[in-house]
Amino acid sequence: MSDNYYELTIKPEKNYELFLDLLSSLTNDAIEELDGTLIARSEEDLSDVEEGILKFAQALEIKCETICLEKENIDWIKQYQESVKSVEIGNYFVRPSWEEKKDDKIDIIIDPALSFGSGHHETTSSCIEAIDKYVQSKQTILDVGTGSGILAVAAAKKDCIVDICDTDEVCIKDTKSNFELNNVSFKSSWIGSANNAKSKYDVVIANIVADVLSMIAGDLKKCLNEKGILIISGILDKHLARVQNRFKDLEEIELIHKNEWVTIVYKNKES
Repeated sequence: MSDNYYELTIKPEKNYELFLDLLSSLTNDAIEELDGTLIARSEEDLSDVEEGILKFAQALEIKCETICLEKENIDWIKQYQESVKSVEIGNYFVRPSWEEKKDDKIDIIIDPALSFGSGHHETTSSCIEAIDKYVQSKQTILDVGTGSGILAVAAAKKDCIVDICDTDEVCIKDTKSNFELNNVSFKSSWIGSANNAKSKYDVVIANIVADVLSMIAGDLKKCLNEKGILIISGILDKHLARVQNRFKDLEEIELIHKNEWVTIVYKNKES
């Protein structure tokens, strides 16, 4: 990679498409289109391209502003990696793959992706705290709205039998990749929600949003074993009472507050 690159900005007064076509023919590098402005970037000097654009504008008698600058070529991948940090949560250590693990912690590798959940958000970290405290080895687990799969991976790291579901197919794919990255496995997965579950579970986890939790409350409760644990999160404190009302038939055993976010841990009441 060169130490520097060239950036050419072109803003024609009119006939934008003509300038786009010309620029595309003059350079093989990527072109960014931004509100009537064209931006070309290249490791090659773009001064000749700028001159051609200006001569074209002059011939058409069209006003066209151009700026050609030489800039420092930043290693964006390295800069991005340096911005993503590991985090300790109870007995867990959540880290990107380029950081070293901690031998005295349960290791979780999560490389940030399109799906939600890298351990830094309050709802994710408080759910991991709850998993650390309430989930036991060999239990059956359902992660509803799995996202990046970080909570499911945390349960699998305790040698649990894990099922996952999400309404977004991308999230299921990300979760599968993260399970492979962490050398753990899940039992089954499906695109959808708790209403498609075919079993009852020792622990059900749902880190979603308050409105959805309220909407699927009945389905979440139906997934619980007789003494099952339910961990729900994604609840802003201003919506707490409304969500609690939907789960008042369960035994509330802990509230975890982090800033304006709340995670609730319930236990299914014995019949």
